[in-house]
Amino acid sequence: MNPQSLPGYRHFHDDLSALTQQLLDMSEQAESLVALAMEAVLERDADKADAVIDADEALDRTEVEAEERAIGMLALQQPMARDLRFLVGAIKVSSDLERVGDHAVNIAQATVRMAEIKAPLPTLPALTDMSRRARAMLSNALDAFIRGDGALGRAVGKADDEVDALHGEIYRTLSSGMMNDPRIIPMALELLLVSRNLERIADLATNIGENAVYLAEGKQIRHRYDETHENPHQP
Repeated sequence: MNPQSLPGYRHFHDDLSALTQQLLDMSEQAESLVALAMEAVLERDADKADAVIDADEALDRTEVEAEERAIGMLALQQPMARDLRFLVGAIKVSSDLERVGDHAVNIAQATVRMAEIKAPLPTLPALTDMSRRARAMLSNALDAFIRGDGALGRAVGKADDEVDALHGEIYRTLSSGMMNDPRIIPMALELLLVSRNLERIADLATNIGENAVYLAEGKQIRHRYDETHENPHQP
């Protein structure tokens, strides 16, 4: 008998497909929240910022549902090998995507405060570039996890260096501006907070990319674990 024809097998893979769709939905929601939060920043639009804050609740609910589904499948189906890695990874990925939403809310809350500041918004092309790169990392990371593409997962981690460099550039630009003109300090501090949250979103995308590598290769690359595990005496 073909095991794929058994009811339990079909039910498991139906649940697996539903969980995959939940992760895709969460990724789309998270990316949309980050995009809307950045629109709010650049336009100093408190209404758009409030929309981000309100929408985060739906992402929170989906994260809980995805985690409950994955835990239920672990408990009832006792999967092995790749399916086991996928379910464990899915729990981590759903948590990371929920945290992306939290960082979008942080950006939105900064925007609400910025809307009350009278000083002009400094021109920061690097901030727009940083947002674009962080969202691309998020999209690629989820794609890598769903497809089990280790190479793409590793590429996401490498892209994080570029986002970190942009964060450093923004920090230096705003720090210099605050020293030259103390009047921009309130606005600059909020923009630094925005940049920091974008940097953290890129870090979360990197986490998802690392889970994609583990799914594809059964190898942990967090904290360079794969290198140090093979060479335990390496500093």
